Order: sequence, then C-alpha cells, then structure tokens
Amino acid sequence: MLYLTIPNILTTLRIILIPVFVSSLMYERYDYALFIFGSAAITDLLDGAIARAKNQQTELGRFLDPIADKFLLITSFVLFTIYGFVPKWLSIIVISRDVIIITGWLVIFFITHSAKVEPSLPGKLSNASQLILVAYILFYINLQGAWIPHPRPLEIFTAVLTVISGLHYIYREVKRGGNVNA
Repeated sequence: MLYLTIPNILTTLRIILIPVFVSSLMYERYDYALFIFGSAAITDLLDGAIARAKNQQTELGRFLDPIADKFLLITSFVLFTIYGFVPKWLSIIVISRDVIIITGWLVIFFITHSAKVEPSLPGKLSNASQLILVAYILFYINLQGAWIPHPRPLEIFTAVLTVISGLHYIYREVKRGGNVNA
C-alpha cells in the first residue's frame, strides 16, 4: 500500500507515543518521559531522512509529520507549564505562534481556496529549538543532583526564535498574498 511506508509508520508511532509521554509526566516518571521524548525525536529525524532517501514522500506523511510535531511540542509545553518546568510566557509564545499560523492558513484557504504552508528556515530552527529545550528540561529534571545549568538562556533563545519564525511566516504570507488573484 502506498501509505504504508516506513516514514509514515514512524510518524504514526510518534503520535502514539504522545499519550505514553503524557502518562509518564503525570506519574512523575521523568526518566521514562525523557526516554519516550528522545524516541519520538529520533523518529522525527528518521522519518524525513528515510522518506527523502527512499523516495517515500507521501501526501499523508506531509500532512501527519507536522501534526505529530505540533501535538508533541504543544503537549510538552502545556504540561511543563502546569508542572512549573517552563514559564507561562514561553508556552504562550509557542502556542500563539502556531495558532496564528493555522489561523492565517485558514483565512488564506477560505479566500483563495488553496493554501499551502511551506516550512521555512526560521520555522525549522524554531521547532528544533523547542525540541532541544524540551529534551534539555527533561535532562535537567532527571539530573537535579548533578550540576547542570538552568534552562533560562535556552528558554529565552527559544522564545526569540519562535517570535522571529512567527513574524517570518506572517511577512511571507502577506507578501505572497499580494500576488494572489482571488
């Protein structure tokens, strides 16, 4: 079957891991949470690499991959805020960026009846910094007895990249909107 590819299976596995990740955080099994998050991050790296190398890119994969990433990251930031691992302002920035992008996509889609959000370099860097921050915080929680710097500088860096990325998407789509004949 065309959709039953290794990259799509890995993406689906990442989605399935989200409730397990949530459960491990809720039961304060931060060691499990770190392992599960690391596994999910590895599947994220592998699915894209395999899809490109084996020419197994599918529409389903193009749709599911960013959804899996967003579900994992938003879930992480919401729970980390609830448990006091990240400041509220950071989660607001991360989630607001995604809401703004999705809202913009919907507006463009309803006006033009076609809309495609292409990933951008700032967007990819923002997602990467968010993934790294979540992993770092999980290491920080698990290694509380060891000397490991507080994640505050990484939180600020992630916030700045997230804002830049959101502004870049807005700028790019507004600029592109001038070329759309609707």
